[in-house]
Amino acid sequence: MAARLVSAYGVGMTDYDRALIERFRANGGRLDAALGGAPLLLLHHVGARTGISRITPLGYFPCPDGSFAIVAANGGSPRHPGWYHNLLAHPDTSVEVGTETVPVRAEDLTGAARESLWNTLVTLAPGLGAFARRSGRTIPLLVLHRLDQAD
Repeated sequence: MAARLVSAYGVGMTDYDRALIERFRANGGRLDAALGGAPLLLLHHVGARTGISRITPLGYFPCPDGSFAIVAANGGSPRHPGWYHNLLAHPDTSVEVGTETVPVRAEDLTGAARESLWNTLVTLAPGLGAFARRSGRTIPLLVLHRLDQAD
């Protein structure tokens, strides 16, 4: 089990996450080998109960409108990741993508919108289906809508 750290990046961060964040920033937001080569963003979020600022590296799927789809798979765990609960409580946040920091608003997809995007993402990343089967839960799917683009 990875050591838990209290650092400038957030409370309870693993050594692995801290190293990913440092590599991400040192390489201008590019990490070819991280998460199997999937694009990576740094999700800034605030604890739903604690109010503590945190940063979590996550793989994402770029959407045609410039938004970012993220999946709360939690490695196939039966529990949702903490960042998911934090985004429900505080949906307005920011992400680091490449060398820019982008303000975003998280939308938790449900119903037909979730199913449509989920099917697309499982086609692109079949491991998501395995995570869903292993977890025994409906894995949340969120879209982070950019707030820096004119509507």
